[in-house]
Amino acid sequence: MLEVMTKVAWNSKELTVGQLSERSGVAVSALHFYEAKGLISSRRTAGNQRRYTRDTLRRVAFVRLAQRLGIPLKTINEALSRLPENRTPTREDWARLSAAWRTELDDRIEQLQRLRDDLTDCIGCGCLSLDRCALANPHDRLGEEGPGARRIDTRLCPPANCVPCAG
Repeated sequence: MLEVMTKVAWNSKELTVGQLSERSGVAVSALHFYEAKGLISSRRTAGNQRRYTRDTLRRVAFVRLAQRLGIPLKTINEALSRLPENRTPTREDWARLSAAWRTELDDRIEQLQRLRDDLTDCIGCGCLSLDRCALANPHDRLGEEGPGARRIDTRLCPPANCVPCAG
């Protein structure tokens, strides 16, 4: 079945929730969720229908991209609150916001690389490898920090301080 997009006039200043959904590729329910979380905003018509300014398309795209990077919604919301109101954000606006996440993303990349590299030898101290990992987790000391794997989180155990699994 061929889907036909609703034609939106190029000079239209506002979009309905359906038009925003079609143009952004995001479900209406997700747009309502984003609005409830303060990530986007709309005005209400006299008939109580939502209307979004066209710059909302870029905000939705930014939210989706940030989510794909694993950025929490709270952090995304904080970033969006620093953007100007009533104008389309510029490339410089986006560059400034995304630069603030670089360190966090670098840390996550490091964690994933450690997980990949250690996957064969160690499934994560503090969970299922206690009998094989007495050097890295004597007396289950990492278990006191909470449930689940602890060693793979580089913030809890930086690589310089971790002892490799005894394997």
